Amino acid sequence: MEVSKRKRKEESEMASNSVSNQAQAQIKVAAISGSLRRASRNSGLIRCAIEICKESIPGMKIDFIDIEPLPFVNVDLEKNGSYPPVVEAFRQKILEADCILFSSPEYNYSVSAPLKNSIDWASRPPNVWADKAAAIVSAAGGSGGKRSQYHIRQIGVFLDLHFINKPELFIAAKPPQTIFDNDGNVIDPDVKERLKNVLLSLQAFTLRLGRK
Repeated sequence: MEVSKRKRKEESEMASNSVSNQAQAQIKVAAISGSLRRASRNSGLIRCAIEICKESIPGMKIDFIDIEPLPFVNVDLEKNGSYPPVVEAFRQKILEADCILFSSPEYNYSVSAPLKNSIDWASRPPNVWADKAAAIVSAAGGSGGKRSQYHIRQIGVFLDLHFINKPELFIAAKPPQTIFDNDGNVIDPDVKERLKNVLLSLQAFTLRLGRK
């Protein structure tokens, strides 16, 4: 365990050094949680990511986008090539982002309905996901959300999203719970370090794609 933690720390330091000279411009990250409940652990992962960026990843800022107000996808809501105001505002935030961070629960071996709905709205013409770097983290039951993550990757092929491959972060959020508190906040130092490594990888990949 100690060897594993030391290795992750070394990887974090290497990744941080590799982007420190490049991260002149601010990278804008659009973060979306696929769970709407108040004490969502996936929302907690995003809150943790925001704090990590503020404390130790210069040049990277996360915007936590609320998808709860979005209506169900329905082309009848599209008028003269435009969308409902709440959808237009959501699409604009995705368009302005340099990269995407998904935090996904796993429902019935797949993606949650709210997350899929948001993905579909932003994919309506013109597709505002296209050509952006992306990363996925998840907290879910015994699997840690593996199946939902792989389904998002499949969806991303059509959307022209470019996902980082490593590191992966799957958190088995089952009782007894020592990783999150009752409000869904991350309290485990090792998970925070692993999440930081995901963010550093996303930052480096975004820069390599020339998004900044």
